Amino acid sequence: MRPIHLSAALAAFLALAGCSTGSTVDALQSVAPSRETTASIVRPVMPQAAVGASVAGYPDSSPAAISALAEPDAVNTSALQQVAMVAPQRPSAPPASGPRPQVMAQRFSDSKPMDFGKVTPQHHLVHGVDVSRWQGTIDWVNLRNQGANFAFIKATDGGDHLDPMFRKNWDGAAQAGIKRGAYHFFYWCRTGKEQADWFIRNVPREAGALPPVIDVEWNHQSRCKQKLSPKLVRDKMQAFMDRVEAYYGQRPIIYATPDFYDDNLKGHFKDYPFWLRSVAAHPSKRYPNRDWVFWQYSGTGLSKGLKGEIDLNVFQGDAAAWHRWLAKNTYGAQVARN
Repeated sequence: MRPIHLSAALAAFLALAGCSTGSTVDALQSVAPSRETTASIVRPVMPQAAVGASVAGYPDSSPAAISALAEPDAVNTSALQQVAMVAPQRPSAPPASGPRPQVMAQRFSDSKPMDFGKVTPQHHLVHGVDVSRWQGTIDWVNLRNQGANFAFIKATDGGDHLDPMFRKNWDGAAQAGIKRGAYHFFYWCRTGKEQADWFIRNVPREAGALPPVIDVEWNHQSRCKQKLSPKLVRDKMQAFMDRVEAYYGQRPIIYATPDFYDDNLKGHFKDYPFWLRSVAAHPSKRYPNRDWVFWQYSGTGLSKGLKGEIDLNVFQGDAAAWHRWLAKNTYGAQVARN
């Protein structure tokens, strides 16, 4: 819990500086991490290191509190200035140069293989993974040789959680020649702007990085029990995505699960790239009429040199399509506006 008062002098300083008291207090004090469970799968409890201050603390999940989290539809100039206060501007990176990355053939296996019918993940050439601290220490060179051409790496969730392995994974994937991007697990009892600010504070802008990802799903282990209306869900997502896109210059990717998609996203966000979870059927069957860029086809993948299971994914397209997509969507390149 943060203090309920500020000194008059500090309050006056904040008023003159044009900062919100919440964001400045965050920068001045540290708090113990919340015990909020944000992983979509129940896993053993592991200790978390303190990762900085909470922006506003977790609100309660009463209907009144939820309605107070309604998001405006657009990001204004003042909001973007506040992002700069939270995360100082870094120099813009030049477009990535050099030879095209070699597409490595996948050699993954699966502890619970599925029969996908006529069109299987193996019909797709470009395979990749998504990881978090639950994979422990990763041998990224070995993972690349097993066929990981891209990796989405857990960075943040909510407004005060940082995956303690993020920076190590971020750097390790790059050093192994794996195209990587960061993802944020969305917490529904916090505003999209606060969560975007937290993501921006922790994820660097680096040449060649994949677009940021917003992971949206219902988390039944969460303290936030209130299910929002579909419109409020989309408004909160839009506030996060607008703020992140303005900072990184990349259209964010939306990761969704089947139930969440059916409840909130069907027919919406048609100009955003989608990364879809579908572990029992091809996405064309589970998400009809939805274009997708990435397909998460397994949560029980196995890779040589990696302990435990890992999520497996494919890119929609061949090697030439992969290189064209990278040229348009990585940081430092012109972002495609469909």
